[in-house]
Amino acid sequence: MNKNVMNVVKGVAVGMMAGAAVGYVGKKMSDDNPKLRKKANRAYKTFENIVDTAQYMFK
Repeated sequence: MNKNVMNVVKGVAVGMMAGAAVGYVGKKMSDDNPKLRKKANRAYKTFENIVDTAQYMFK
């Protein structure tokens, strides 16, 4: 049991570190390229609309 919990904790820690690294690289890229930032914002808004539509469909 204790070994399983430690494996989960290690997996969560690795996932958080990978997410932080990807976030840092993405931030650097968007700061250097305003066109990329605009495309990322458009993609985020589109994804948000898809999630809202899916939530509405499941109600």
